[in-house]
Amino acid sequence: MTAAERIVVQQSFPDPRPTTNPYIIMLRDSLRSTPDLELRTFSWKKALLGRYDVFHAHWPEILVAGQSKPKAFVRQALFVLLMWKLALTKTPIVRTTHNIHLPTGISRREHALLRWFDDRTTLRIRLNPTTEFAPGVEYATILHGHYRDWFAAYAKSSPQQGRVGYFGLIRRYKGVEELLDVFAAVPGDDLRLEVAGKPSSDELATSVLERAERDHRVDVTLAFLHDAEIVELVSRAALIALPYREMHNSGGALTALSLDRPILVPDNPTTAALAEEVGQAWVHRYTGALTPDALAAAIADVAETPPAGRPDLSARDWAKAGEQHADAYRQAIALAGSRAARRRSVSA
Repeated sequence: MTAAERIVVQQSFPDPRPTTNPYIIMLRDSLRSTPDLELRTFSWKKALLGRYDVFHAHWPEILVAGQSKPKAFVRQALFVLLMWKLALTKTPIVRTTHNIHLPTGISRREHALLRWFDDRTTLRIRLNPTTEFAPGVEYATILHGHYRDWFAAYAKSSPQQGRVGYFGLIRRYKGVEELLDVFAAVPGDDLRLEVAGKPSSDELATSVLERAERDHRVDVTLAFLHDAEIVELVSRAALIALPYREMHNSGGALTALSLDRPILVPDNPTTAALAEEVGQAWVHRYTGALTPDALAAAIADVAETPPAGRPDLSARDWAKAGEQHADAYRQAIALAGSRAARRRSVSA
């Protein structure tokens, strides 16, 4: 590839902060180390005035949301200008599909803007092989990378038999309240459950604390976890329970597996494929709602037959991710070019 063919990619994420999702930081580093790619982090000035070949979005809802109505309105106006610029310059949009549905609780205007963005997207990147799109939607598959390198500098604890852990943001759909209720119904004074993460609302925080106070075997920390704290919680657990009502792309599951701890997750095509990939013994699954019997069985299985070795995460090496993204960008540029050519042919 010549210097003239260098691909300039405008990302939708700004320069990372201490609380930035590690996925974004590892992706940034992987892309920066990829030949013939130039990555630009996001600012409205760069996005609106800069020249680039591809616009790559991750959570586009962030671009149209604000902490107040005036701030949201300003962002939405800038977003409209960005969409006009991308259309006028025929710049392809690549979107990584972290979530398969639009966010809930958004305004009608935000919904319309995100639908517009979705309709204008040239190529989608799916993070696992089970994500399905409508017929005719162009996509590439680039597996969500592991976290082994990210957490390598932190000391790990030995797993404590009978200890179950949950970590990460606490939201309704993640089933933390149900996990506390189910654990309370599992007998065994030697069992422990540790829940840690920042709740999405004061109401949810109160609900979690009320449940935890009923069971002396439960420890709860309602705060954002730093990396060292995540490693400590995950590594001292024998099992990480992630009873999400919907599980599609889970950084929590990959974090636990990267730290060599088995997980308990709902059974669906995504988790079945994950179990096939990393090893069945590392991914315990249950059908329907989580029950005391399902949780007790997973705890017993891990105690009686701990998984051997390490989960197989070789397909999720970040060294591969940069070139895979470069290929996706080239595909998007080619698609945008062919669509523009078809429109010119029709108009002629």
